[in-house]
Amino acid sequence: MSYVEMPGAKVPIRMWADPASVEEGAMQQLRNVSTLPWIKGLAVMPDVHYGKGATVGSVIAMRGAVCPAAVGVDIGCGMSAVKTSLTANDLPGDLSHLRSKVEQAIPVGRGMHDSPVDPGGFHGLATRGWDDFWGRFDGVAEAVKFRQGRATKQMGTLGGGNHFWEFCLDSDDSVWIMLHSGSRNIGKELAEHHIGIAQKLSHNQGLIDRDLAVFIADTPQMAAYRHDLFWAQEYAKHNRAIMMAISKDVVRREFKKAKVTFEPEISCHHNYVSEERYEGMDLLVTRKGAIRAGSGEYGIIPGSMGAGSYIVKGLGNEKAFNSASHGAGRRMSRNAAKRRFTVKDLEEQTRGVECRKDSGVVDEIPAAYKPIEQVIDQQRDLVEVVAKLKQVVCVKG
Repeated sequence: MSYVEMPGAKVPIRMWADPASVEEGAMQQLRNVSTLPWIKGLAVMPDVHYGKGATVGSVIAMRGAVCPAAVGVDIGCGMSAVKTSLTANDLPGDLSHLRSKVEQAIPVGRGMHDSPVDPGGFHGLATRGWDDFWGRFDGVAEAVKFRQGRATKQMGTLGGGNHFWEFCLDSDDSVWIMLHSGSRNIGKELAEHHIGIAQKLSHNQGLIDRDLAVFIADTPQMAAYRHDLFWAQEYAKHNRAIMMAISKDVVRREFKKAKVTFEPEISCHHNYVSEERYEGMDLLVTRKGAIRAGSGEYGIIPGSMGAGSYIVKGLGNEKAFNSASHGAGRRMSRNAAKRRFTVKDLEEQTRGVECRKDSGVVDEIPAAYKPIEQVIDQQRDLVEVVAKLKQVVCVKG
């Protein structure tokens, strides 16, 4: 589908979704965003749904301003995937051992490594800039500096919620590794710190929604946020790279006879800010639950833990600020899913997938998400599908 244009206060709201299917709370959030004095464009992805602070599945382009709540508290959250030389024929009938080995190697939930992971210990992992990256931690907000020890040990960990690690098969029965994670607790604390500061600034006192408080260019508060934001985005990228390196080591050990090789990795943020230029203007583009889909750029759009996922290539649609959806998108809240579904429902909907099937992950049940095929179909002018994946192992925190 092409987009539907809805009226907004200062800019139109371009929607790659049926407006009638979007809950009123999310529509009101979008209308509120369109009132911001600095806004230059607003694009809405087909996985759109209500979010804390700002709508998930929104792409907000502003000039000289950025809204920290619109980035979200998991700064730099995103996806990584890599195609391996393994095929379905190389896999054992029982995948529980592989899942166990991954869970032993990569801490999940609130877990962390016993000591910081040394990226230099992994063959082929690019470590250029590692010392500079940690050196820049000295410049982060004082209120969060005491978390450095925890941040170093959480580097290379999955987290909980909708974060996951998967072994997938594509339509040719090739095996892929795919994972979803972000900047862990350090990103959350940096985000919450700066959101609190933004909400107290005088220029934000008249806003229609206090969650839309912004930092504006050429102020010390903006400079401090930009430093911490870009540092946290880099943390998230390193976090996924280290988990992928750990994953490759696990796979090499488990499939020694196959002498596994790996193609180049695909990685993309979907909660972040990027400096981009559109219509002759330098803009700060915030993607919350959206990936960049510039012409020829590879991206990852996952489904739920029982549904397929897609490797895509961007078509460079500037009407969407070169963006696409970040996944299937929730169609009900976590609490609603827990009330509606049972462990038996979860077992039924994840049949054939080696994964957790207990009450702790019922809120991640596939039926709590929109159908991924429909979401992909609604953005055929944003991305082209390169590969469709189906998970056979799913690790969740």
